Amino acid sequence: MYTSKITRPTVLTVSQIDSYLRSVLQSDPRLMNVIVTGEITDLKSPFSGAKHNYFMLKDSGAVINAAMFMGDSCRVVFRPENGLKVICRGRIDFYPPSGRLQLIIEDMQPDGIGALSLAFEQMKKRLESEGLFAAEHKKPIPQFPRTVGVITSPTGAAIKDITHNISMRFPCVDIILYPTLVQGEAAPTQLVAAVRELDASGLCDTIIIGRGGGSIEELWAFNDEALARAVYDCKTPIISAVGHEIDHTICDYVADAAASTPTAAAVLAVPDRMELKAKYSSLHRAMNSAVNEAYELNSKRLTELGRMIDALSPQKSFDKYDGNLRLLEHRMQNAVDRKLSDCGHIIKSAAAKLESLNPLTVLAHGYSIVEADGRLIRSKTQINKGDKLTLTFSDGKTTAVATGE
Repeated sequence: MYTSKITRPTVLTVSQIDSYLRSVLQSDPRLMNVIVTGEITDLKSPFSGAKHNYFMLKDSGAVINAAMFMGDSCRVVFRPENGLKVICRGRIDFYPPSGRLQLIIEDMQPDGIGALSLAFEQMKKRLESEGLFAAEHKKPIPQFPRTVGVITSPTGAAIKDITHNISMRFPCVDIILYPTLVQGEAAPTQLVAAVRELDASGLCDTIIIGRGGGSIEELWAFNDEALARAVYDCKTPIISAVGHEIDHTICDYVADAAASTPTAAAVLAVPDRMELKAKYSSLHRAMNSAVNEAYELNSKRLTELGRMIDALSPQKSFDKYDGNLRLLEHRMQNAVDRKLSDCGHIIKSAAAKLESLNPLTVLAHGYSIVEADGRLIRSKTQINKGDKLTLTFSDGKTTAVATGE
């Protein structure tokens, strides 16, 4: 026959219950290191590595409170957000003040995609929405720079490729190297400082920033948000040359120009002197040909215009009218001379006639003019005895008294 001992239950406080539950959870090794997958929900504010973050993880049938403290959240490279499926590693804990069971997350990765790849896409989308990739913000790369600044590792292959190709293509350009780390935790800070200081110096016409190829982890410094904003704010035209053809970084999207390799960046930064020589030689030949052609054409036009000007010249018309005027003047002078000559003959003829009719001339032949009391005596019948007569001769006058027959 089975019998059981009936025991009286012990009265416990809430704190005792919570403390007991916490000790049970913390003593179970299976709950001290669990990997949980779920969807983030109820994240109240943007996830930040500078503070404690609280949210919930859920699946189709359940939900659990989750917390990720500052020391752990600062290592998360992507941006957790509501609706994102993640895989978390941590421990199960009980928080007595709120009586809440929760998952304390120590590490978090996105479910189905790498953390760095997700972080890259998230940052790319966010910065693009802010206008950091806008084409209208990009500055043209100077065609003939005097100085090119290069931000990269002083010992990497990139600096050798860049300096070699710039020297070969356009040897008159000065190169200023600003040495920095290009990978690792300290690299972003150095890259940001290099961009700002080299830009502020005003020494460069163009800046190249980059490195050789590598994994996404090795290139991650060029996906730093602070670097992206420094490149965006840079007043000097900047070329991003990170990795190889298949590599893309946030720095490439923000920069004024992106080169597939450091060698390609050198090609973008400076012209090729041999190509310039060939180009300007061709232009010189074309210019000479154009000048000669224009000279011949304008020479012909000038000759034609000279003929037209000569034909329509006022001087020529003046000379023509001046000749006509001189001819008319000559004719007029001849006519006047003839007229004067004819008039002279007429006058001489008239003078001869007058001379022949001159009473003095007649008197010179022995004749005289007889007047009596102012009357011309034409007949002796007009004279009475004793009349006082005036006799006019060719050489003067005299008086006489009529005596009769």
